[in-house]
Amino acid sequence: MAGVIWSIGQGRRGLPQLIAPLQAREIRFLLDVRSAPWSGVKPEFSREPLAAHLRGTGLRYLYLGDTLGGRPSDPSCYVGGRVDYAITAATPRFQRGLARLVSAWEQGHQVCLFCSEGDPERCHRSKLIGVALAELGVEVQHIGADDSVRTQSQVMQSLSGGQLPLLSLPLRSTGSYR
Repeated sequence: MAGVIWSIGQGRRGLPQLIAPLQAREIRFLLDVRSAPWSGVKPEFSREPLAAHLRGTGLRYLYLGDTLGGRPSDPSCYVGGRVDYAITAATPRFQRGLARLVSAWEQGHQVCLFCSEGDPERCHRSKLIGVALAELGVEVQHIGADDSVRTQSQVMQSLSGGQLPLLSLPLRSTGSYR
């Protein structure tokens, strides 16, 4: 069984700055968890160009934003225009994606969650997916913009200002979408 699921954000990275830390950690699958897998600013990060570019790098691209994305199409997942991650985590759609992710981890695949937000504290990679994985006993490590690594626990401590229990915090998206 693999020991960790990785997480990385596009942020200000270019393609070489995305690929290098993944290859250094022998990650084989980049799992795109963006609800909208495109970039107007950096079109090379859009779904098809990114998948095509990764083919020659030893990395495989897989889109999971339809199940693990941070902006679900289900209106019941929104409170005050923001995604409520506890509600989202309970949906069958999310649970299907989570089961697929855990299955890959159990099979020992080296995977990394990918989203556009560079900062894990501001991203659903930590506040939605990371929390759900931690509840299942799966270790998550977040690769920062400077390639430093922080654990899921460290990111959640940062979010809570060091105040626990974090369970009392309503985890929601930072942006308002509706």
